[in-house]
Amino acid sequence: MVFEYTLRTERTNFYNITSKVREAIAKSGIVNGICVVYCPHTTAGITINENADPDVIHDLLSGLDKAFPDRREFLHVEGNSTAHLKASCVGASQTIIINEGRPLLGTWQGIYFCEFDGPRNRKFFVKIISS
Repeated sequence: MVFEYTLRTERTNFYNITSKVREAIAKSGIVNGICVVYCPHTTAGITINENADPDVIHDLLSGLDKAFPDRREFLHVEGNSTAHLKASCVGASQTIIINEGRPLLGTWQGIYFCEFDGPRNRKFFVKIISS
């Protein structure tokens, strides 16, 4: 079972999509299984991280900017090579265990769509698999 969601990003940021993933799991009716959240874009990704303190998102974005600065020697015509590097580092998907009809996340964890090249109209997919 695959669910498709759309998202309008306003800028480079992490967008909390945990509620959409919970919604897909609930709609699926699957009680125990696996959930895969997938991003089909080359300048965006999916991650799981803290959802309690917004400063964590700021720090992650700041760290990624330092790790992947824009460089004059980049050849990509669109000029967004740093976004491609960040997306490759973060990854295009996350796998989450479904336990008793809910995603098995830690107390402070949330699921994020990571935009590295916004603003954009984006989509992501949630695949639910029964165990």
